[in-house]
Amino acid sequence: MSTMFWVCAVAGGGFILLQSLLGLMGSDDDSHHDHAAHGDGLHLLSLRAIAAGLCFLGLTGLAALEWGFPALLALPVATVAGVGAAAGVAFVMRGMRRMESDGVVRVEGAVGHPATVYLSIPGGRGAPGKVHLFLQGRTVEMNAVSRDPLPTGAPVVVVDVLDPDTLEVAPQPQLGAVADAY
Repeated sequence: MSTMFWVCAVAGGGFILLQSLLGLMGSDDDSHHDHAAHGDGLHLLSLRAIAAGLCFLGLTGLAALEWGFPALLALPVATVAGVGAAAGVAFVMRGMRRMESDGVVRVEGAVGHPATVYLSIPGGRGAPGKVHLFLQGRTVEMNAVSRDPLPTGAPVVVVDVLDPDTLEVAPQPQLGAVADAY
């Protein structure tokens, strides 16, 4: 039983070490392959999760035998530790994949968002001004047109996306003006 635990610990640990070295050299394709092929689920069968599970199974089994556990008890204890390690690595990798971003601002989602005129908008679609808006967790500057002229600092709302670089905006209704209308 001790030999099996040693083989698991060395194989899993060796693979983790190999993957770490390859990652340092820029050849880390396991996370990209898993993400592209399987989406955002919890991947217990990824190479990292299996390697971590084998390593922990082996080390826990060796520790259990060293502490005097009988072999029939050491194996289930080691198995639980290995499955737990695999699940932990899969959970952490899923969290890391969710944090990945290509950095591209998707302006399609800007409609309805408030913005502020940064560079005055002359009115009409001929000459754009610029607006600042908070989109996808950051402030972005976009070209903007409006039917009416709008001065710098005017609060506006995005009403349409004309192209990837230009938004159509309208003056944002003032709360007092809305209350007076009723």
